[in-house]
Amino acid sequence: MAEIKTTEGYLPFRGYRTWYRITGSLDSEKLPLVVAHGGPGCTHDYVDSFKGITEIDGRPVIHYDQLGNGNSTRLPEKGQDFWTVDLFLDELDALLDHLCIRDRYAYLGQSWGGMLGSEHAVRKPEGLKAFVIANSPASMKTWVEEANRLREELPAEVQATLLRHEKAGTLTDPDYIEASKAFYDRHVCRVVPWPPEVARTFAIMDEDNTVYRNMNGPTEFHVIGTMKDWTIEGRLHDVEAPTLLISGRHDEATPLVVKPFVDEIPGIEWVIFENSSHMPHVEEKALCLKTVSDFLSQHD
Repeated sequence: MAEIKTTEGYLPFRGYRTWYRITGSLDSEKLPLVVAHGGPGCTHDYVDSFKGITEIDGRPVIHYDQLGNGNSTRLPEKGQDFWTVDLFLDELDALLDHLCIRDRYAYLGQSWGGMLGSEHAVRKPEGLKAFVIANSPASMKTWVEEANRLREELPAEVQATLLRHEKAGTLTDPDYIEASKAFYDRHVCRVVPWPPEVARTFAIMDEDNTVYRNMNGPTEFHVIGTMKDWTIEGRLHDVEAPTLLISGRHDEATPLVVKPFVDEIPGIEWVIFENSSHMPHVEEKALCLKTVSDFLSQHD
């Protein structure tokens, strides 16, 4: 098999730089797929496996690190007023323009990336020909309620450790981090140990959590950042692009969390991966990539 071409570059954006990588060629007749990572404040690393779609069907796959994250300009001095949904919507538009694909593209958003994608899709962009929502909430209120419900199913000693450190405000204590990992191993990524690309994202976030801290908060259980009241419920009927929703049977994005997408988006398809939590693209990689490829191929 011929070697697949990869191209890396930087998008100039508001005086900063947004890193991107294209796997495959934009000259392909296939819809180019833009992949947006979660967080807010993660990096492209943990969703890197989606580049495997190029091997399956020859379509170009575009990854990028959103501003403030990974290989893009880091801005640790910026506060909550800077990190907004509109900032990241503008960055996405700038990327589409920079790559000259605005009139014809597909978009896959994982977790927060799907929230961002929903905000993009309800604006009815003409060029959006297919939309994939992967493991995303439609409302942060429901997301937090469900995260805390799942937390109550953790072993009693783990819950006690979490509570003790939360009361003391010692959320960086190794014991708290270890107890939090019990939740992550059940509901975020069930592959143990985490694959290198997943571990890499979390290591980079440990080094600089500016975006996550400002938009989300200190943990998955305590959303006190700018996204705490966010919801797309009641607006999803405006999505016109063909849409695929994917989630995992053990996902922190539970059926209740994703239900508004199913209820409101016309003609949406929903696939649940039985052996996955929040990262089917890692936990059931081959099946997940084939599912996405098959969906996109219907809309080329």
